[in-house]
Amino acid sequence: MRWLVGWSSTAAGALGGAVGYGGRDEGRYDGGDTYGGQVGYDGETLHPVGSQLLWGDPDPLWAVGDWRPDEVRVVKADAQTRIAVLGTCGASDEQLRVGLFAARGGALRHLTAWPGSYTAVVQVGRRVTVCGDLAGARPVFHTPWAGGTAYATAALPLADLIEANLDFGHLAALLAAPDVPAALHDSTPYDGVRRVPPGHALILRAGAREIAGYDPVASLAVAAPPADPDSAVDGVRDALVDAVRARLSAPRHVPDIDPGPVPGMGPAERRAARGMPVPGIGADLSGGPASGTLALLAAGLPGMPGTVLGHGTGAGERLLAVTFNDLTTRAREEELQRAGALAANPRLHHVVVTGAEEALPYADLDGPLTDEPGPSLVTAARHRARLAAGSADHFTGYGARQVLDAHPARLADLLMDRKRRHLVRPVAALTKADGSVLVPARVYGAARRLARTPYRAGVENLADRLLHRSFEDDPGGAVGASLAALTWAGPGPAARWLTGEALAEVSVLLQNSAHRAGVGPGQRPGDYRARAALTRHAADLRILEQAAEIRSQRLHAPFLDNQVVRACRALPETLRVQPGARAAILRTVLKGAGITDLPPGWGAPAHGTTATTARNGLRLATDPLLTLFDAPLLAEAGLIEARVVRKAVRAAASGEPLPLDGLADLISLELWLRRLLSRRGTCWTGTPARARAVPAGIAPQRRAVSSGG
Repeated sequence: MRWLVGWSSTAAGALGGAVGYGGRDEGRYDGGDTYGGQVGYDGETLHPVGSQLLWGDPDPLWAVGDWRPDEVRVVKADAQTRIAVLGTCGASDEQLRVGLFAARGGALRHLTAWPGSYTAVVQVGRRVTVCGDLAGARPVFHTPWAGGTAYATAALPLADLIEANLDFGHLAALLAAPDVPAALHDSTPYDGVRRVPPGHALILRAGAREIAGYDPVASLAVAAPPADPDSAVDGVRDALVDAVRARLSAPRHVPDIDPGPVPGMGPAERRAARGMPVPGIGADLSGGPASGTLALLAAGLPGMPGTVLGHGTGAGERLLAVTFNDLTTRAREEELQRAGALAANPRLHHVVVTGAEEALPYADLDGPLTDEPGPSLVTAARHRARLAAGSADHFTGYGARQVLDAHPARLADLLMDRKRRHLVRPVAALTKADGSVLVPARVYGAARRLARTPYRAGVENLADRLLHRSFEDDPGGAVGASLAALTWAGPGPAARWLTGEALAEVSVLLQNSAHRAGVGPGQRPGDYRARAALTRHAADLRILEQAAEIRSQRLHAPFLDNQVVRACRALPETLRVQPGARAAILRTVLKGAGITDLPPGWGAPAHGTTATTARNGLRLATDPLLTLFDAPLLAEAGLIEARVVRKAVRAAASGEPLPLDGLADLISLELWLRRLLSRRGTCWTGTPARARAVPAGIAPQRRAVSSGG
């Protein structure tokens, strides 16, 4: 894991303006050892474990973890004005300096408009500004501490710092309504640690904090201006090309040197067995349009990789394309054939990774502790098997569906804008998939109800459903899922297995949110639901990256970059809702980049294999899962009853139509709690008795329901 952490205190520290540049004023940090020290409760010096100081008192900042030298840059205008950028950023030092001057005047959007995925921190005197991203893949957290405010890009270090207990209300909301921002609000699994919403920045002035948005949000009162589809798709192409080029232009990273041969193993097998990625750049190649687009763009842009030996620079580096072949199902044969056809490109080196029962979900329940829980914990071993064959820098297509596709609730947005005729094709596609002549009336009626339902009424309706345990059967097919999504807020798939007290507590949270003065998304329902879905997906990708981490490897998800998200949000809704829109947009993107030779059927929707794979994994791992829920921590916390979950696991493994996503949420949260409570270390040195999060374990607390709060 890698994060940055710092704080802003109410008064200047003893070391004044000491900074850790090691003699350099700007550019890449070179590991200077000047130390900015804040003191703890008993006068001891505090600093994070395994950290490098970027600047010191009175408001110090550290980079923690295995950051590469080119991933940490600090540019200084004067002794009190500087900017630190951590991650992959395509801006030059001069552009960073210009952004620093703009931020000094209060303009924050400039700090988020460079290609790449990064976190920017600006210090101007005693004012510190930390910018989160639009998707939520690089969040920012904060907590009151020592009379000021501590902040970090990970929640666990702050929880260790203040010895935070678990926030059971957040854990209940994470299971009951994971896609509803009103339920989760700005909370985290750690009591007292707060999250900065996506699209916002944390501003600290001598310890006082402020949350400020830097990106405009579509208004409910005024329709968005009409957008030209061609220019919008061109914007997506330019943003994607810039995002890929930012990664290609970064210095190449070579993993640790191979310690030597192993009898019977080749170099690639040795690297995989030792958990070492292949040097260079690679990409997923699943056969789908998102990963295929990134692989072809990365291989086709000038320079390395993708330079065929004997042409151009003569470097001869080919992009490593990795395809995962699940041997337990034969439903993806067409995608695998398309991946093989794409890999015939001489700029690509194709590697197929096979996985049988050992790579199914739930096959390996051991793993590292992540910053937060996430459903990807149950599939981390499956992804790790694929990523172990990847490169030191590995492109993934995560996020493409969330930023390009139309959430079903966008049909209500079209009705609000009086664009009824654009509903014809998506409704016709649903009718064809379902085969019922009643589909158009049902979909149109649900979209019309949502368009006429205020946000507050939608949230109150969900609160009432949770309070009275009103859950519908698992919606089957595309029509059922679309109808279930045509609401402001819906219960999570795991809500049906929570205790009445836990559901009542989430209901109270929702009612308080709905009645809070001035609260509301200020958005159209479709745009609101799409942003919430993107935030949840980005958060789960962040957890997956930590759970399936390969040493010295970096996962790159360009579709979640700020500029790519902005470009995709500029796409007109009338284009998004058309069947096959994502594949058509990406095909146009590739055509604009000079790539036209695509295999037949490229971009065709894949038949869902996720449910089949999850059910197979549940069936094979039934006994370990039942053992896991013999005495679960979730039951000790009052969120579930163990016998109810054990019964659900047996039923799902036997083939009953239960929401498998809900079981994944429950199991992953139980796994995360066990890993958190079994840890012995802490993120800080110099703390009294090496303070850490959740020191008392699962401690009973007064509930909001019982206390009337």
